[in-house]
Amino acid sequence: MIKNTLLLIATGCALIATTGCSSIMSHSGGNQGYYSGTRANVEMMKSEDTGWVMTPLLVLDLPFTAVMDTVLLPYDYYRSDKDKTVNSPRERIKRSEERTLAGGATTPPPVSTSTAP
Repeated sequence: MIKNTLLLIATGCALIATTGCSSIMSHSGGNQGYYSGTRANVEMMKSEDTGWVMTPLLVLDLPFTAVMDTVLLPYDYYRSDKDKTVNSPRERIKRSEERTLAGGATTPPPVSTSTAP
């Protein structure tokens, strides 16, 4: 009885740990909107660059990712009003480039490290 219960718990934990991968990956970066893991999964399935080995794994992961995205909806809503530049390197670089171009600043020339005259 106890052995069966432990086996069931271990199997459940392993199943939970290995599902919803796209959702977890998309939520580890900057804010990407609602159902970002599901969208990433579908985009990868449609892509010509996705290999034949990955496609069945994406199909298996899709329902679990959709469930995980649904569970994370309150978190996505909480993050929706935040400034995207705080967590997104892409947005920080974009804002920095816009400031540089608006100010007319140029990039300084590279520093030479050679000792030849």
